[in-house]
Amino acid sequence: MTRILALNPGGIGDQVLFFPTLRGLRERFAQSRIEVVVEPRSQGAYRVCPSVNETLTFDFKADPSLADWMNLIGILRDRRYDAVLSVGSSSLVALLLWMTGIPKRVGYSAWITERFLTDSVPLNRDQYAAHMYHDLLQGFGIQRAFTPPQAAVNSEDERWATQALASLGGRKPLLLHPGASKLAELKGIRKLYPAAQWAQVAQKLLVKEADLPFYVVQGPDDSELVTAIKGELADQARFIQPPDVGKLTALIERSRLLLCVDSAPMHLAVATGTPLVALFGPTLPTKLLPEEPKYVPLVSPERDKVERIPVETVAAAAIKLLAKTPAA
Repeated sequence: MTRILALNPGGIGDQVLFFPTLRGLRERFAQSRIEVVVEPRSQGAYRVCPSVNETLTFDFKADPSLADWMNLIGILRDRRYDAVLSVGSSSLVALLLWMTGIPKRVGYSAWITERFLTDSVPLNRDQYAAHMYHDLLQGFGIQRAFTPPQAAVNSEDERWATQALASLGGRKPLLLHPGASKLAELKGIRKLYPAAQWAQVAQKLLVKEADLPFYVVQGPDDSELVTAIKGELADQARFIQPPDVGKLTALIERSRLLLCVDSAPMHLAVATGTPLVALFGPTLPTKLLPEEPKYVPLVSPERDKVERIPVETVAAAAIKLLAKTPAA
């Protein structure tokens, strides 16, 4: 097998969750060319994934026209892949795979989709999502023990993070990434923790550990939230905006602890082995985090809005985890 294609229409977090599957393919087909089709917003995730040779983009969320779909099919047919796998479970995705003419087509089993696939895999949603994606390797006859996502930071991004934290003299900062996917908010999934509450959490932590380096990260979609936090914390925190996913990953990797909501940075923390406290609203942490003591999920009491999680609960979880984490 010389050329393998993977389709993953999700966001950056979904790509990171897919890393173990891609790693399994790379281990089994070491000499093959592995390519992925992703949305433009997610392409940056592959800056920290060594298993992939090339990323192609297609805007699955932009309501593509029939002409757009046919153009994609034409591109994929021209590249003459030997195999394709997809994390999608819809009949449309299965039909797309069939129309590419790719000889081996792997996906999740369903009574509609199976007629378009050559190898179908049972879909088990009641598990960690990275493990669910990893199950697709069964379609290639790969029996591999599951390992959590792992990111590989390149030397350029390592130098950027080292320079950004140079003033700390080797100490590791506590990192707050308050943002969440704008798409989630548009869907009515309340993932944003208010600026005033984040500021109260920060103040409690700084009372406990006065010399704790505290950094707030601004993402591409959360400038208003970060501005509000800046107004609350004044000179108590430093603010930083990594220009791409690779540099954000390098920054997380060099941090003592990440505070965040259920979002892409949470998955990057797992991929770098960085301890974290993550706030969950309606989503389930059992499906989005591996079970390890250094990854602490806090769930909204009503499983709806993250702002219902008490400040005291967030601060206490962070203090407990900081006590187990070296400062340098």
